[in-house]
Amino acid sequence: MVNLIQYLFAGLTMGVIYALTGVGFNLIYNATGVINFAQGEFVMVGAMLLYTFQEVLHIPSPIALVLVVIGGIIVGLVFEHTVVKPLMPMGVITVIIGTIGASVVLRGGAMLIWGKDALAVSPLLSERPIFLFGAALNTQVLVVMAITALAVLFLWYFFSHTIVGRAIQACAMNPLAALLAGIPMEEMMALSFLLSGSLSALAGGLIAPITLAEYDMGTMLALKGFCAAIIGGLGNNPGAFVGGLLLGVMEGLSAGYLSSGYKDALAFLVLILILLWRPEGLISRGRGERV
Repeated sequence: MVNLIQYLFAGLTMGVIYALTGVGFNLIYNATGVINFAQGEFVMVGAMLLYTFQEVLHIPSPIALVLVVIGGIIVGLVFEHTVVKPLMPMGVITVIIGTIGASVVLRGGAMLIWGKDALAVSPLLSERPIFLFGAALNTQVLVVMAITALAVLFLWYFFSHTIVGRAIQACAMNPLAALLAGIPMEEMMALSFLLSGSLSALAGGLIAPITLAEYDMGTMLALKGFCAAIIGGLGNNPGAFVGGLLLGVMEGLSAGYLSSGYKDALAFLVLILILLWRPEGLISRGRGERV
């Protein structure tokens, strides 16, 4: 039982990071129809920024995490204005290729700025573990879950109870109707990149004290975040969150009871099975069709 609790919490910790990354994928996909393959680099930038603010500039952890989110907002907006917006008239495929190129540029730039070595980041709170049913849990794990819960509540309120959030959803459901209703599509697209960049940078800042910060950490996180989005149904934010948790728990249990070498392969096996068996995702949204 003790081992099971530790494996579950370890899986849930990574699961919420996959969930935030998956939601970031969905925000951009809903606004543009594009899969942003630089999403993992947004997470990496968040981790590197936390290292810079906290370990180099010695800024207190809460303020450093806020600055990381602001940095993610800036990265998302710059990415939208310099990569996505100029390429949109050329078609979705061209934009997707552009995001792949941008991910390589971001990864190379991070390597030049921060180097190739893995960077240790101090925990956001005390390093003293908390014992639950005999299992020793890292305090950082609880911090990750608490902050993620707040982020999820914010997203739920934003999309359900604000005019701007509903406007973004309208653009996702029917872009032509939203445009005819007077919703500014370009502003909604920029706002989607703002939210996506901030969420991904937050995920990077939360995971850096647990897994270290590396210039190439974004590739695998992007693939698993994309897997979470596919599991939950591409474009479905609640589904991506559930998909990320499921993927994280499966990884935690497989690493604990089988081997840690299988956890990455498991994510891709799940992705293939979902695409073959239920390509619309496990939690698909119903859609009406006029006939």
